[in-house]
Amino acid sequence: MTRTLLTAALALAVTGGAMTLAGGALAQSAEPARSAETSKGKALVDAKGMTLYTFDRDAAGKSNCNGACATNWPPLKAGADATTTGAWTVVTRDDGGRQWAYKGKPLYTWVKDSKPGDVTGDGVNGAWHIAAP
Repeated sequence: MTRTLLTAALALAVTGGAMTLAGGALAQSAEPARSAETSKGKALVDAKGMTLYTFDRDAAGKSNCNGACATNWPPLKAGADATTTGAWTVVTRDDGGRQWAYKGKPLYTWVKDSKPGDVTGDGVNGAWHIAAP
C-alpha cells in the first residue's frame, strides 16, 4: 500500500494533473480542455494547447459540422468512457463519433492553427469563434 501511495504521489507531482487513487489504480479526473491566454484573450484549449472553437450553425448539443467541414475543423473527440461533468457534455456526431461540448456547444480545433496559442480560426466565414471559458 505504501508503494502504491508513493507511486500516486509521484504521478501527481510529475503530471501536475488531478489524479485519484481508486482500487489501487490511478484514474485521471481532468476536464477535457483547459483555459489559456491567447492574443485575443482567454480561450479553451485542448491537451496540446491548441485553441478550441465553436460553430454558429451547431444546435445546442448537436454538431452540424460533418464531412469536409469536420476535416477542416476536427472535433474535440470524447472517448467511449467520457461522461458529462459540470459544463462539459458529450454529443454523438452524425458519423457515430463522440465529441466534447462546453455549455452545450460542440468544440473543434482548426487545421490552419499550427502551434499552441494560434487563433487563426476566429471569425472564419463569420461563423467560427474562439471558445471562451
